Amino acid sequence: MDYKKAGVDIEAGYKSVELMKEHIKKTMRPEVLTNIGGFSGAFSMEAFKNMEKPTLVSGTDGVGTKLKLAFILDKHDTIGIDCVAMCVNDIACAGGEPLFFLDYIACGKNEPEKIAMIVKGVAEGCQQSNAALIGGETAEMPGFYPEDEYDLAGFAVGVVDEKDLITGKNLQAGDVLIGIKSSGVHSNGFSLVRKVFDMTKESLNTYYEELQTTLGEALLAPTKIYVKALRGVKNAGVTIKACSHITGGGFYENVPRMLPEGKRAIINKNSYEVPAIFKMLASKGDIAEEMMYNTYNMGIGMIVAVKKEDTEKTLAAIKEAGEEAMIIGAVEDGETGVTLC
Repeated sequence: MDYKKAGVDIEAGYKSVELMKEHIKKTMRPEVLTNIGGFSGAFSMEAFKNMEKPTLVSGTDGVGTKLKLAFILDKHDTIGIDCVAMCVNDIACAGGEPLFFLDYIACGKNEPEKIAMIVKGVAEGCQQSNAALIGGETAEMPGFYPEDEYDLAGFAVGVVDEKDLITGKNLQAGDVLIGIKSSGVHSNGFSLVRKVFDMTKESLNTYYEELQTTLGEALLAPTKIYVKALRGVKNAGVTIKACSHITGGGFYENVPRMLPEGKRAIINKNSYEVPAIFKMLASKGDIAEEMMYNTYNMGIGMIVAVKKEDTEKTLAAIKEAGEEAMIIGAVEDGETGVTLC
C-alpha cells in the first residue's frame, strides 16, 4: 500500500503546478518577492509607504453551486474568474486596490489539465483586477469529493489609504445612485437556478433566441470584475461616497449595507432593461418579483453613490473603463433600507 493506491497522486500534483505556472506568471507584479512552489508568498509594501495611513482590506469567497454547471458541461476555464471577482469586487467596494490573490482547489481526483484550466481562469481574473496570484493549494481528497468534482475558493488582499476608505458615512439626501451592468447571474443563487432549469448537458446546450446564446453559456458567463471601473471613477477625481456589490441577497440585502443610519435608497426598476436570463428564470420558475430582487443582481452588479454634480463624470469614467452604467436612483432621508419602485 502507498499514497497513490490510497487515491492521492503526488506526481499529478507536481504536474498540475508545472502546467499552471505559465498562467500564473502573467499575473506577476513587481512587488512579488517569491516564486510559485514555495511554502508562502511574499509581497513588498514598499510602494505604499507614502500613503498617510496604508490600510489593508481583504475578501474571501467561493463560487458556490455554479460549479455544478461547469461539471456538467466540462467547461472549467472561466470559473476561476468568478472566484477572483467575488473577492476583489468586495475589496473595490471599500475603495481598495487588489494586490494579491490565493486560491484553494479541493478535488476528488487531481487531473492536471483540468486543474490548469481552472487556474487559467483564476489568472485571467487576477489580470483583470491587476492582482498577483502569489500562491494557492490543490488538495486531492479521494472519498471526500467525487472523482470528477471539485470546490474552488479564494482569498484576496488589497490596500487603501485610510482617508480613501468608502464607508457611506457621508451620504446625503440627493446623492445619485449609479448602477453598473452585470454580465448575468454572476456567482450566487445557483441553488435556485438548478431547481428551475433541467441540469443536463442537452438542456444547457439548448440555444435560446431571447438569450442570443445557449442556456449554459448564459449561466456560466463569468462574474464582472469592477476594479478597473471603480479605479477609473477615482482617477477622474470623483469621490465614491458609498458602494454596494450586488451578490447573494440581491438588492434587499446588499444595498442597505452601504447606507448609514437615517438614509434610504430609492431605486427605479424601470431605469434599465432587466437581462433576458432573469426574465426566463422568473417565468420558468414562477418566482415572484420581490424574491428575484432578493436573490439576484437583476442586471446590476455594482452600485455607487456620488454627489449629483459628479454624475456625468462618473458615467463617463465607467464607460471609459469599458463598462455600461446608468442612473438608477437616489438617496433620501428616511428609515435605513431600500425601496424599489
